[in-house]
Amino acid sequence: MSEPVSAPSPDAPPPVFRARQALLKRLADVVSLPGSRVNAFERAVTGDLLVEMLRLAAPRERQRVAERLAPLAELPNSLARMLLRDDVAVAGLLIEQCASLTDADLVACARDTGIEHRLLMARRRGLSEIVTETLIAFGEDRVVDSVLRNTTARLSQPGIEAVVSLSRQVPTLCGPLLRRPELRPSGAYVMFWWCGAEDRKTILQRFAVSREIMQEVVEDVFAMAAAEGWQDPVSRKALQFIERRQRNRAAIEKSPYSSLEQAVGVAATDGLSPDLAAEIAYLSGIKPLTGAKILGDTGGEPLAILCKATGLTRVDLQNLWRSMRRPETLADGRVHPDWERVQVTYEMLAVDRAQTVLRYWNWSLSSALSPALLRAIREGDDEALDEYSAPERAAMMALAENFGR
Repeated sequence: MSEPVSAPSPDAPPPVFRARQALLKRLADVVSLPGSRVNAFERAVTGDLLVEMLRLAAPRERQRVAERLAPLAELPNSLARMLLRDDVAVAGLLIEQCASLTDADLVACARDTGIEHRLLMARRRGLSEIVTETLIAFGEDRVVDSVLRNTTARLSQPGIEAVVSLSRQVPTLCGPLLRRPELRPSGAYVMFWWCGAEDRKTILQRFAVSREIMQEVVEDVFAMAAAEGWQDPVSRKALQFIERRQRNRAAIEKSPYSSLEQAVGVAATDGLSPDLAAEIAYLSGIKPLTGAKILGDTGGEPLAILCKATGLTRVDLQNLWRSMRRPETLADGRVHPDWERVQVTYEMLAVDRAQTVLRYWNWSLSSALSPALLRAIREGDDEALDEYSAPERAAMMALAENFGR
């Protein structure tokens, strides 16, 4: 009587089928043949058969095939789709090494797999704008950071704007983003509001540009616009951005204060009320919305930019600082680091460059920003009202009210 056949142990290694291994290798070799030996249809049919075998193959067998196919300049689409959706150990070989993958292959892989696949993809050389835009759209901090640090990747402007918006919640993205060549002043000036001190310094050094060239080429246009009575709102708005004068002469004529300096002096003595804050904004040639944003900033650098752009002195800067009840010294008598940083910002900027930053803020906070950048400005302005002094809370609430309309 024959002995009964015992069932294999669940812990036993899978059986090794030499025929399967040989067949997988030979079919992979056929797919790898040059175009002079196998035509596109033969390669596609062979690839389809290989896909069917790999569906039931062990992970190590799929990995061997991926290693064999990764260097190919041409890969059957069905085979690429399957391997790219495999475990990271298998898919990673193609993601990292296979030059024949198309943007469509990579985009589909990003959408159909998980974060580990996207992390590998973010480090791939030569990523196009459409692929990086897809990766950024998932909003995964580690993936976005890897994309930003990939110097061979190309980013689109919508992609950059999406990262600018994301950087509000993930401040660690600000540094890598500021090093991207695709970043433009519009994005950098929006980021300024939530960047740290060092990143703010970088923004001012890199993006606070002069308007001298624009002023030279449109010098005669000011006379034309004046002769037309400044009736064209399009040219008037552009010329207001370009002109050298920052203060609003019409506002000074209507103001209860004789000058911007007097208004600042009153603020230092009596404190900064919402009405006085709005008046200072008008006299400075900016909208109350922009003024509220500047006065509500906890870092203080925008205040230095406002003073430099409008021709206010260091004494006026100190008066504004005091009007907001901000500290100038520490308990041991040393200069407070915030006040020291504000003074350094005031000294480092030329008037023309400070005006560029201020006017861009004034223009962008009330103009046609992209939805991503505008949303980034709007979000979170009322998250920490309790941390601010009464004048700052008034400025922040005024800002929120303006955005809520």
